[in-house]
Amino acid sequence: MRHHSQQGFTLVELMIVVIIIGVLAAVAIPLYQVAAERSKATEAISAMGLVREALRAHYAEHGTYVNASFTDGASVTVGGILHVSDDDLLGRYFSTECYSFDGAPTATTYLIRCVGDNSTAPAAGEVAGVIRTMDENGDVGQE
Repeated sequence: MRHHSQQGFTLVELMIVVIIIGVLAAVAIPLYQVAAERSKATEAISAMGLVREALRAHYAEHGTYVNASFTDGASVTVGGILHVSDDDLLGRYFSTECYSFDGAPTATTYLIRCVGDNSTAPAAGEVAGVIRTMDENGDVGQE
């Protein structure tokens, strides 16, 4: 009697491999998406840091963050007061239209908000829904 050696994989073995790959993909894809969003948001954080430095210079000169032009929702480039230009804030993902004051600054506090949905930058579609904030201490928030 002759025994035939079995070659290949059984259907059960193949199904187990497919299930394992599916589970790994279900875990890895959301983690990748969060990491990709976070890396794109660093552009906004960097630009808000530039605005923060300009606001610190304004504070050093005037002793307050308050200015009649710095109103809730006003662009951070309003009136050229901070000497931050549209070109300074234009990036691959975010544009000047993204950056505004969230509430009117007080004498000692402010909050800058960046909304990806407002972007007209070349890759604006990749940051839709991304919102970041930065306060006078440089603390970054996410909505």
